[in-house]
Amino acid sequence: MKRLWMRLGAFLGKALLCLLVLGLLGWALATAWFAWQHRGPVSTQELIPNGEAAMTQDIIQTAVRIVDQHRESTRYLRDAHAKAHGCFKAEVQVLSELAAELRQGVFSEPGKTWQATLRLSNGNAYPQFDSIRDARGMAIKLHDVPGKQLLDDQPGRGEQDFVMFSHPNFFVSDVAEYRQNVAAQADGKKLLAFFPGWDPRTWQVRHLIIALATLSPAPESPTRTTYFSVSPYKFGEANAKFRVVPDPGSCPAYTLPAQNRELPNFLRNALYQQLSTDRMPACFVLQIQRQDPGKYMPIEDTSIEWQENDAPFETVARITLPAQDFDTPALNLQCDNQSFNPWFGLEAHRPIGGINRLRKAVYEAVSDYRHARNQAM
Repeated sequence: MKRLWMRLGAFLGKALLCLLVLGLLGWALATAWFAWQHRGPVSTQELIPNGEAAMTQDIIQTAVRIVDQHRESTRYLRDAHAKAHGCFKAEVQVLSELAAELRQGVFSEPGKTWQATLRLSNGNAYPQFDSIRDARGMAIKLHDVPGKQLLDDQPGRGEQDFVMFSHPNFFVSDVAEYRQNVAAQADGKKLLAFFPGWDPRTWQVRHLIIALATLSPAPESPTRTTYFSVSPYKFGEANAKFRVVPDPGSCPAYTLPAQNRELPNFLRNALYQQLSTDRMPACFVLQIQRQDPGKYMPIEDTSIEWQENDAPFETVARITLPAQDFDTPALNLQCDNQSFNPWFGLEAHRPIGGINRLRKAVYEAVSDYRHARNQAM
């Protein structure tokens, strides 16, 4: 019997070793195939697929359904990033010695300081404890921006918005994948979001890995997180993505006291501790990453991260959240009613790519629907 168990153990050991070797070989082949399929050069122009408008209408209906599903007793919430940690007064100062080729749009005047509103949030469509793994969001709105706005029906808006979240790439590539993904989640069938059928060719394992990586543990504070635009924008004649990075060295030294992570809103508490109680500002830098068409930096696929070794990020402005009182009923209601949309802005920063084209229609439709039912028009 002892000899039998030894032989069985040896067999199982060899079997596990073979499985490990096969797994590593499969991973190497998949990596090589992905690298071969995803290599430059790429187009600098948008490529709009057939049927995108119809898919967008389907997504709008699904998004409205999500808003209805997650409404609270007295409020209709956003279909994503429903839970805000707060809205804050901010200053966005363009670098005083900005290179000439980076002087585009709202960054065209070196040294210019914009007054802004900044919203920090969790990514989920329903408010949940901050300790739950989630994406984190940052939206920035510059005020009193002169020039023609992108939306012809809102010429007097005078804003420039930047909408970002805490992962460099998205877990869908385009509008078609987004429609399939969000419909599955709205139906409570999250597995179908990445495995829509029995055919392995339809499985989206890489996108599932991105989604799981996006749902990260809560940071110490939203001021200690890096945020990415994920989708590309015009930057003058170039195409670019945006990133916001914490810059504690530009603010007075500050150590945030340890927060009680058992509290459901400890990220708001961390912001209140720093900005309202201790009266200490928070600092960031706003950066751009310009597309190099010779590298694989596509416009229409938001699941592809533009690699920093292909195109470095360049700082164009500094962001300061001064000490302030932000957590009052009136300010929280104002924050809830505030709309952020990358299409609120100038032609110099026009959103491009399928996901941004989708945002134009969905953000407007969901915002109008939510505000009408909240009587906040």
